[in-house]
Order: sequence, then C-alpha cells, then structure tokens
Amino acid sequence: QVQLAESGGGLVQAGGSLRLSCAASGRTSSRYAMGWFRQAPGKEREFVAGISWSGSNIRYADSVKGRFTISGDNAKNTVYLQMNSLKPEDTAVYYCARDRLDAYFSDNVSTSTSRYDYWGQGTQVTVSS
Repeated sequence: QVQLAESGGGLVQAGGSLRLSCAASGRTSSRYAMGWFRQAPGKEREFVAGISWSGSNIRYADSVKGRFTISGDNAKNTVYLQMNSLKPEDTAVYYCARDRLDAYFSDNVSTSTSRYDYWGQGTQVTVSS
C-alpha cells in the first residue's frame, strides 16, 4: 500500500503564490510518474500537471502553463507544485496521484484519472479576487 499526503493549500489573494507538497509513504520503492489534479465544486476532476519518475517528461494543463511548476525529489518521495499568479478560477481541491504503471513500462505522463491508482486526500486552495 502507498499513502499520499498533500499539504500547503490555503487561502490566497489573486496574483499570489502557494506551494503544494505531496509526500508518499508505504511501498514507495518502485518508480512511478506522479500527477496533480484538481476538482472544483460541481466540476469533474481535471489534470493539472504531471512528472515522470525520471523527471524527463513533464506535462501541464493549458490553463496553468507558465504559472505552475511541478517538481519532484525521489530521495524524499515528494512531489511539489509551485503555483504562481493564482487566479480565482484556480480555486479547487488539489489532489496528487500515482501512476499505476511502473516507469519500466512507461516513462510518459498521462492526463487521465483512470491511469492513476493511488490518491491523496486533497488540499483546498482558495483564491480570492
């Protein structure tokens, strides 16, 4: 079993920044891509950013390109999401998730929620206008 724990959410004014962290614990010896997703009230969960285990493949949703940066520290089993120039439309619960495929089979980054098997409990990000 793998446990994912997000932290770093909060209330921020438009134009501000937050840094989310996702710490993995449990059976973390294998190599997997990690993703960040978000879900606003009444909306479906959507892909935000993802990073392959090697770090060589990174993807962002168009809505956050140029504002958000994903990074990872394999030694600490932690993935980060630096969010700058936040907008009210970024308000959502943010989740981190682990790819179901070991990097041996795939080092790409999927945007589909069905590709991810372990999820954190989420952290609320609220951006006021």
